[in-house]
Amino acid sequence: MTGSQKPHSEQDLSRRKVVAVAAGGIAAAGLGGTAFAASAADGHGRPARTGTGTGGEVCYRLTSETVEGPYYIDADKIRRDVTEDRAGIPLLLGLKVIDSETCRPIRDAAVDIWHCDAAGVYSGYEDQGNGGGGGPAPTGEPPTGEPPTGAPTGAPPGGGHQEPTDDSRYLRGTWRTDRHGQVTFRTVFPGWYRGRCVHIHVKVHVDGEWTDAGYEGGHTCHTGQFFFDEESVLASAVVEPYASNAAERTTLTEDTIYDQSGTQGGLLKLRYDKRDIARGVHGSLTVGVDPEATEDGQGAPPRPSTSVSPSASDSASASASPSASDS
Repeated sequence: MTGSQKPHSEQDLSRRKVVAVAAGGIAAAGLGGTAFAASAADGHGRPARTGTGTGGEVCYRLTSETVEGPYYIDADKIRRDVTEDRAGIPLLLGLKVIDSETCRPIRDAAVDIWHCDAAGVYSGYEDQGNGGGGGPAPTGEPPTGEPPTGAPTGAPPGGGHQEPTDDSRYLRGTWRTDRHGQVTFRTVFPGWYRGRCVHIHVKVHVDGEWTDAGYEGGHTCHTGQFFFDEESVLASAVVEPYASNAAERTTLTEDTIYDQSGTQGGLLKLRYDKRDIARGVHGSLTVGVDPEATEDGQGAPPRPSTSVSPSASDSASASASPSASDS
């Protein structure tokens, strides 16, 4: 696929034909200054340990694998800012990819993210409407009366891949982890569609080679999803354009993909001004992967855990307003 040239190597490319990015990982310039000096772990600059507090040597958990879902497009845009023209609450997403057995950062991995916009629409599949409803995304006031019954009409939680139906590619991007295993994306807070809670998809590709010709070879060692606590979703739901999304919303505890295991299951650590979430959100997570594994997300959906989801106070970091330069 071809496209107009954009700064920071933001151009249309395929997985095996991507522009090699410069070494040195994520520079502060263009990504909000020092926004993620502490993004390496749990949003507070501390490693996310698995122990109970008595074993400091315990390493990170292996982050839960999930299904790929129907709307993945293979490495279509090599960029860190995936926002394009989408309206929404600014979200700065900082990730650190590490080997879950050794705790060592994995450098030069290719990390893909993709998610729907505030109205619940995925780029490349706009004719699916709000998560697969077969029409434009709903706007305006929610319908009155009893909620509809029967099976959800949104995108199937573990549905097989569907070929793109249009050339839009907003809220999708691939970037390279630096020597600390870190990668940062600028995007917007996702919306929702019927049948799924608010989430972001992710893939991690390793063992390939970044050359002048592109990223070649390798395999996918992780396919997962990131999730948002209910407190942040409810706060976003009163802000436009989210407030105009009339789709029935699935909560975090009702979701069929999230395994209710907190950060291990992909629950993001969030930081934002709770008086005004519209100013922007910082999300962060350490992603523990097995670099020897092949996890392409093509299997059956995982069975959700019966454990209780962490409360919003446990999953969200302390209230803090991102500055204008890094939100």
